[in-house]
Amino acid sequence: MMNCGRFLSAMLALALCVTLPGLSTAANLEERVSALEESVGGLGDWLGNIEISGAIEVEAGYVDVDSDDPELDGDESDLVLATVELGIDADFVKHVSGHVLLLWEEDDTEPLDVDEAFIRLDGEDVLPMYLQAGKMYVPFGNFDSFFISDPLTLELGETRESAAIIGYANDLFNLSFGAFNGDIDENGDDDHIDSFVASAVYTMPEDAVTGLELAAGVSWISNIADSDTLQDEDGVDGASIDDKVGGISAFVTATLQERWTLIAEYLGALDEFEAGELGFDGGQAFEPKTWNVELGCAVTDALEVALRYEGGDDLGGLLPDSQYGIVASYGLFENTSLAVEYLHGEFENDDEQDVLTAQLAFEF
Repeated sequence: MMNCGRFLSAMLALALCVTLPGLSTAANLEERVSALEESVGGLGDWLGNIEISGAIEVEAGYVDVDSDDPELDGDESDLVLATVELGIDADFVKHVSGHVLLLWEEDDTEPLDVDEAFIRLDGEDVLPMYLQAGKMYVPFGNFDSFFISDPLTLELGETRESAAIIGYANDLFNLSFGAFNGDIDENGDDDHIDSFVASAVYTMPEDAVTGLELAAGVSWISNIADSDTLQDEDGVDGASIDDKVGGISAFVTATLQERWTLIAEYLGALDEFEAGELGFDGGQAFEPKTWNVELGCAVTDALEVALRYEGGDDLGGLLPDSQYGIVASYGLFENTSLAVEYLHGEFENDDEQDVLTAQLAFEF
């Protein structure tokens, strides 16, 4: 089969022959094809340094809410194109790479959003350190999950900012520290780069314990109010606070015999916010915190089943105080899966909800 470069060069040569028939001798044609192949070959080398990836997720969902509030009580269903992701990674020069992730989520990120875009300087074989700068999800929290729905730890703690992160990474450890200009400032403070994040992740060597894979880590953020959830309209909503409240996260993920996987994570504030600073605190001093535990089993090479039990405290109805459920995912074809999950959640005000979600996903 003719490759793309040779096909393109042949087409261009043919075009030259048609437009310049006097020059279409066999010798001239061969020279032109060779020259064009060399040009297109250079383009192929250039394209070889670019990696394109992405995902398309279609979801059907049913939600049933049992509440004393007539505006919340009831059920609904929907079918949406939940996620379209397109990632571009470029690596043209040793020690330097770039990453761009475009994201579209129906009803959430319309039009298209630049979800991530950063430059990474990496010491590679010279020095096991790196510098990453741009728009990114800062290294606070881990958020491993088998489920379609995000864990409560992610809902509370995920933080996307324009930041600069410096780190040290080898086969065992990934240590990082970063700074950014958060959206939530203390009362009276000027607008400066005064929010910080740090993390330490340990990955156990593959041959340390036969049949066991283990990763564990901790992370810290100087102002948990900068998280995507706490800074929106249901949280602090761009306002100021009297004092910044730090946050901490700890996780462990362990896989036994490539079949059973345990995921456990805790994420929460290190102190209380002042009463009234959070839109969901009801005039009380809240110290929001969450945790998530999942147990997954690879039943076959294609079928995976997992259980989840998660919860939190001082969430004021923003997120469930406790939630449990089950998910099953089946690989229909290569890079194509069908998953179905059920979650039952209970809130601080005694509201309850049942959520059933089915997802068809294709990754490339």
